[in-house]
Amino acid sequence: MVEIGRKIKQYRLQLGLTQEELADRTELTKGYISQLENDLCSPSIATLQDILNILGVSLQEFFTEPKNEKVVYTSADYFTSKNGDGNNTWLIPNSQRKEMEPIILTLPENGRCEERLPFEGEEFGYVLEGKIEIVTLKEKHKLKKGDSFSIDGKKQHTVVNANKGVSRILWVTTPSNF
Repeated sequence: MVEIGRKIKQYRLQLGLTQEELADRTELTKGYISQLENDLCSPSIATLQDILNILGVSLQEFFTEPKNEKVVYTSADYFTSKNGDGNNTWLIPNSQRKEMEPIILTLPENGRCEERLPFEGEEFGYVLEGKIEIVTLKEKHKLKKGDSFSIDGKKQHTVVNANKGVSRILWVTTPSNF
């Protein structure tokens, strides 16, 4: 159940308004605002809309309960998919709904990931283990454990394992597009 008064007070305080200032702007009395905030009375829809307009909140936003967004993900949440000769470990399920998409790319010796075609965005990577090469149409960049890269998504490229053994990188794109 939505506590209308509590939410009105919360939005009012976020804007730094006093009850009197809100009352003046809505042409209501300070006493009425106080009664609303203490859930001693209920506003009409028209009055609520007037109050919310002053507070900069839509009716839909006001009555939408906040989602409990997951913050912590564990290995039980991860899943793996093929990427060229290697594997992507997806660290955030449903990350395609977010602005960034983190994976761990694991490449076997002499392995390479699928060619990354140009896109609008950016990529960041951090070498967790081994040695890799970032290969673009014009250049090669060698990285070792502890090195990182940042690349414009407009550059077509691939990642190649240049290590004897496995290489792993933490790889993040924005917007998500793996």
